[in-house]
Amino acid sequence: MATVKLRPLDDRVVVQPVEAETTTAGGIVLPDSAKEKPQRGTIVAVGPGKLLESGNRGELSVAVGDIVIYGKYGGSDIEVDGQEMKILRESDILAKVL
Repeated sequence: MATVKLRPLDDRVVVQPVEAETTTAGGIVLPDSAKEKPQRGTIVAVGPGKLLESGNRGELSVAVGDIVIYGKYGGSDIEVDGQEMKILRESDILAKVL
């Protein structure tokens, strides 16, 4: 897992996407244009939580190291030290892989 020198704000998380499959289950090699955008990744940094009206911070339900599934087009793509990353809001995360 990558060490990221980013601190996301509020309820945002930084996710390192898992590489898209390069072959099908039948062994057919897929060209880059046919690969699906990854929808699964590992959380490498989390923000402090959303600031509530009471002045307290809401606790995030995910943590560094969790593997999550997110929407195909959710979040913002960034590059950090030559690695592709995504910054997502906690609400963009659909599920945590157990």
